[in-house]
Amino acid sequence: MLRLLLYIKPIQSDQLMDPLASSSRKISGNSRRKPVNDTTESLGKLPPQAVDIEEVVLGALMLEQHALSSVIDILKVESFYKEAHQNIYEAIVQLFNNSDPVDIKTVVHQLRKNGKLELVGGSYYIADLTTRVNSAANIEYHARIISEQSIKRQLIRISSELVTDAYEDTTDVFQLLDRTEQALFQVSESHIRKNYDKMSSLLTKAISQIEERKNKKDGLTGVPSGFTALDRITSGWQPSDLVIIAARPGMGKTAFVVSAMRNAAIDHGQGVAIFSLEMSSVQLVNRLISAEAELESEKLKRGEMADYEWEQLLHKTSKLSEAPIFIDDTPGLSILELRAKARRLAQQHDIKLLIIDYLQLMSGGDANKNSGGNREQEIASISRALKGIAKELNIPVIALSQLSRAVETRGGDKKPQLSDLRESGSIEQDADMVMFLYRPEYYGITQGEDGAPLNGTAEVIIAKHRNGKLDTVQLKFIGKFTKFADLDVLTNESYGSSFPSSGNTDSGYTITMPSKGAQDTSAAGDDPMPF
Repeated sequence: MLRLLLYIKPIQSDQLMDPLASSSRKISGNSRRKPVNDTTESLGKLPPQAVDIEEVVLGALMLEQHALSSVIDILKVESFYKEAHQNIYEAIVQLFNNSDPVDIKTVVHQLRKNGKLELVGGSYYIADLTTRVNSAANIEYHARIISEQSIKRQLIRISSELVTDAYEDTTDVFQLLDRTEQALFQVSESHIRKNYDKMSSLLTKAISQIEERKNKKDGLTGVPSGFTALDRITSGWQPSDLVIIAARPGMGKTAFVVSAMRNAAIDHGQGVAIFSLEMSSVQLVNRLISAEAELESEKLKRGEMADYEWEQLLHKTSKLSEAPIFIDDTPGLSILELRAKARRLAQQHDIKLLIIDYLQLMSGGDANKNSGGNREQEIASISRALKGIAKELNIPVIALSQLSRAVETRGGDKKPQLSDLRESGSIEQDADMVMFLYRPEYYGITQGEDGAPLNGTAEVIIAKHRNGKLDTVQLKFIGKFTKFADLDVLTNESYGSSFPSSGNTDSGYTITMPSKGAQDTSAAGDDPMPF
């Protein structure tokens, strides 16, 4: 008996105080042999999974109210690897279908109703999921990782069944091929977004849009340009359209779009964003001030103004400070940066019109990669990307473009053509509308064929219009203010009050904006310096 007692290990006092101490030491002791366990586990195969990302996604769904809308078409209940996560996601989807809020308490309540709260680990586990993530910023990317792992598991299951059945002597090989094909098709179909709609739903949507247009007295279905004759043809800049405005340097491309931008933002309250790759944001604002206050740009440049002109400037530009106009003058902007910024502006400020000045100054991506590439192909990829942005955000995108020197070498009136688009590639193909700006006095043409004076006039030539007719619109160009206006003031009155003229001008013309440069040339009077 005494001999047996000698072999009994004395109990430490700390063990009496803490019964868990011994177990913790066992755990710590086992941790020293962890590499051996890892080696053992590495000899086997685990199904493709992303349990940690599943926890992050579920936590984000309970933190962000609208997060589920972006992943519900990506994730299914069976996409999750852990059964507990499947039950939690099922409860979240049930709440979403019932239009109930999704948070910790509602999910716990729904799981309790389903009788699965204890199976998933209780309310403590649900609360712990929300501590794994701070926001739902990358939830769509995380959801796609979970979906990819789910697809891999399904493919493994299908291939395993295929191997087993193929070894069976009694298997009909043609039936096996048919079953395998069906299984693969089901996997593919269940994980591909369905972007198509039935004709019935599309017809209903189209008729409702027509009814909305019927109720509009002004005939505008898009973002107004503020030019009466042009808006009569286009009904405004249409959503998802890519509009290319092209001209030779000095014709007034920037003046035209700044005018249209001003009219849309101030007269109609539409949010407009312009990406100016050529001019700085301050220079662009000076254009706006010169046109709005009707003060010569040279006076603004020198700051030599009389007291009444200062009062005129302050009074007539007060609207500009409140206008929903957003200017970005990042040089060498890439299409990736543009897409990201455009999405942010559309979400945060609800912009209705996007302007790029101008297309040839953009880069397709990494400058190092594109430096030795084909420029025509790069421009073609940029134009396709711009059309994609217009469709994605459902807003009109206006991109300015330069014309080649072929216009200058041509005889006659030197009016531009579609073939004159520089590095055209697919520009004219991708664009829904192509417009040319043409000022006859730029080439010394001061009289028309009918003998009418052409000084101070400009033409907007619609050379391509996918959803309307081709036509030419006459506008007034005011060189000293570098802005455009309706040629005939009476046109505004005959067309209606829907295209208001600027009540802030003394000239009575519809307020519209400047072209690149405010310097006068010797040959053309008010003709600005080419930009």
